[in-house]
Amino acid sequence: MAVIILSGLFPNMKYVSFLIYIIILIYLVAIIGNSILLLIWMDLRLYNSMYSLLSQLSLVDFALISSIVSKMMIKYFSGRKISTHPACGTQIFFFFTLGGAESILLTLMAYDQYVALCYPLRYAVIMNFVVCLQMAMVSWTGSIVASTAHTVYTMNLPICGSRKIHRFFCETPAIMQISDTSTYELVDHQLFNYCIFNL
Repeated sequence: MAVIILSGLFPNMKYVSFLIYIIILIYLVAIIGNSILLLIWMDLRLYNSMYSLLSQLSLVDFALISSIVSKMMIKYFSGRKISTHPACGTQIFFFFTLGGAESILLTLMAYDQYVALCYPLRYAVIMNFVVCLQMAMVSWTGSIVASTAHTVYTMNLPICGSRKIHRFFCETPAIMQISDTSTYELVDHQLFNYCIFNL
């Protein structure tokens, strides 16, 4: 099984632990900020379309932050700087899925606000529970399809030579740097994937 070495954020920095504790503090603030998800689910008066989309955004944001920072903290405190090929692919998949879902959800929330501002009297009819559920499903489904294409392509790149990545998590540009494919091919394929799956 192929192994990828993650050297960390600043491998030669003298006070890395100080930086890690600042990142943990920011992570905890983000977790507390995303507690809006719990408040929305606990209060029955907040069950309308705007708040259901906000709770979806909060869930996506919480999962996106946790998929990167928690793995970084585990690697730092355990001292393990290696990642297997499937673990790297899984992290890339979740990063793309959650990032894509957040982007699509923000776009759909803009439509929600457009309806609220331009059609305030018909807002409850236009943005009913079914429409909000469809919006959430579109954001998750679209991001899963796009991230599957990106992840499959990235993880099938031939890797040779050094497997050391100067990052603290696996991501597509880092895998492309250690792959055995020319830069033109990489940019061409990634541009094609981006255009096809993100439109």
